[in-house]
Amino acid sequence: MKQLFAVLAISVVTFVGGTASAQQQQTSAEKGLRAKFGLKAGLNLANLYVDDVEDENFKVGFNAGMYAKLPVTRGFSIQPELIYSNKGAKLTYDAGIFGGEGEYRFNLHYVELPVMAVINIVQNFNIHAGPYVSYLAGANITRLNDDNEVNEVTDLKADNFNRIDYGLAGGVGLDFQNLTIGARYNYGLREIGESGLSGRITKNSKNSVINVFLGFAF
Repeated sequence: MKQLFAVLAISVVTFVGGTASAQQQQTSAEKGLRAKFGLKAGLNLANLYVDDVEDENFKVGFNAGMYAKLPVTRGFSIQPELIYSNKGAKLTYDAGIFGGEGEYRFNLHYVELPVMAVINIVQNFNIHAGPYVSYLAGANITRLNDDNEVNEVTDLKADNFNRIDYGLAGGVGLDFQNLTIGARYNYGLREIGESGLSGRITKNSKNSVINVFLGFAF
């Protein structure tokens, strides 16, 4: 995933010099560039790196929110967003962590503010990259035992984690009139766990999320 982000970042740098000939996506009814505001939603494939884990897998979540696409010049826009994003991971622990083996699901609920630089390579294709900052609004950890019973782990709540997270994001998008289809990789730069139990079991853990989304601009 780090390599994917690096490729995206290099692509942005490579194509910045060619934006003069690129075209900002416009609908057939528009005569020139204008700011657009829209809604977006999609799926997350979230993961963490956690010590003392026998196995870890992507956890499926979702993202939804609003965005503004603000043209700076032809082919280049700034796109701030305000979205809800469900992150975390699906992990298998040994008996030494919570006192029992099983699959544990970390559900981390963030309110996120990405600010993307969007470059249109051609009229219907863009690459985008930029920073994000997010606030952990809620968290819960559940355990699925061998009988497929789901139990909440009450020892860990949102207050046991760092409330503020930040990182970098990059991706690609396809524009069809006011409709956008895209994919993005988000790489967290801050460890999610604080001191105590959350700090011990999530030591060095950072958010890592692939998301796909569908947006509609007005």
